Amino acid sequence: MRTIRTRLLLWLLSAVLAAGLSGAYTMYGTALTGASQVFDEQLQQTALSLRDQSFEYALPPQLPATETRNNVVVQVWNATGVRVYFSEIYRALPGLQRPGFSNVMVDKVAWRVLSLPSRGYVIQVAQPIAVRQQRAAGLALQTLTPLALMLPVLGVAIWIIVGAQLRPLARIAESVRQRQPEALEPLTEAKLPEEIRPLVVALNDLLARLRAARDSQQAFVADAAHELRTPLTALRLQVQLAEQANSTGEQAAAFAHLRGGIDRAARMVEQMLDLARHEAAPMVSEPVALLTLAQEVVADLAPLAEARHQDFGLEDSAAATVRGDPHALRMLLRNLADNAIRYTPEGGRIDVAVGHEGDVPFLAVTDSGAGIPPADRERVFGRFVRRAGSGAGGTGLGLAIVQSIVKNHRGIIELDDSPRGPGLRVTVRFPAQAPG
Repeated sequence: MRTIRTRLLLWLLSAVLAAGLSGAYTMYGTALTGASQVFDEQLQQTALSLRDQSFEYALPPQLPATETRNNVVVQVWNATGVRVYFSEIYRALPGLQRPGFSNVMVDKVAWRVLSLPSRGYVIQVAQPIAVRQQRAAGLALQTLTPLALMLPVLGVAIWIIVGAQLRPLARIAESVRQRQPEALEPLTEAKLPEEIRPLVVALNDLLARLRAARDSQQAFVADAAHELRTPLTALRLQVQLAEQANSTGEQAAAFAHLRGGIDRAARMVEQMLDLARHEAAPMVSEPVALLTLAQEVVADLAPLAEARHQDFGLEDSAAATVRGDPHALRMLLRNLADNAIRYTPEGGRIDVAVGHEGDVPFLAVTDSGAGIPPADRERVFGRFVRRAGSGAGGTGLGLAIVQSIVKNHRGIIELDDSPRGPGLRVTVRFPAQAPG
């Protein structure tokens, strides 16, 4: 299994080995340069030591074919260009070269050659370059030998040290593993390495959000159970009244009340489901044309406004586009418009507006109802909070749904007095869109 510990061990040992090889390569280059200087001096000293010798009657050495080859080969030519002496007879040797040092290839063998004219002769001393390379390689290998012996020791040391440094991470993992699902308390951040602290901070942030979501869910369930108890009790009483009706008129009135109670209960359940679905669903982000959305919502709710003889429609609006979830934004505007229709008296006016304030897109719903006192404008965003004395029979979830959607879209919602007089204006501003 490729654990972090194993990976670190492999990477660190590879880095050490690479550093050793790099050092050996550098040592090889340095040693080759130094060896070349030393061997060049050796060739020069050999040639100088032979310049006073007489080669007039010198004979080539008679050596057996198995004789070990010398590292340095000596050849002598006379003034007529005849080779009068050579110290090796069983391998191809460089021919006569120009005076000084030169490099020559003979039968794929590289030679370093020094030619020295002296007293009518040319003394030529040659050496295979491989001799120098072997000497430099030997010095480079000597630097790798201690490293090769140290690698196992380094491996064990790295394994132990890395394991010790990763122990806090193992403790955190074990702490999380042993927790019960309902245990959402933050993990301790004391005595943690700086590299692990961001992970613990992120986990604590996640736990805090999970704790808030759990508390919100529990509160929602408790509030829902409490809020549903009242309409269900009312429905039960209305059924009893319908059963006990003594006349057709009383029975019709009882059924009318029953139908209204069922409608209110159904709307509450629908909005509860809307809120639950919105909080559980992943956020979608795509371009949404607010003006088109507003036109569709106005068309959908127009029959409800007409039934109450209300003037409901779009104010002067301009095209505006935001990035967001089209279904959630439709739910947002529908809840705002539906609330405005329900809390505006018959014959009132509700306007929907879309546009820009500078480069900030917005949508707004303005009604001519009773409005909301400034002291209550924060409170009405809570779940199951209704306006006192409104008589509209709302569920108290509309603005809670709206606020949740606004937060998910990083927007701002404001409640203000209507600029036309009594009433409420709700404005939602979205983040400015980048050009293009």
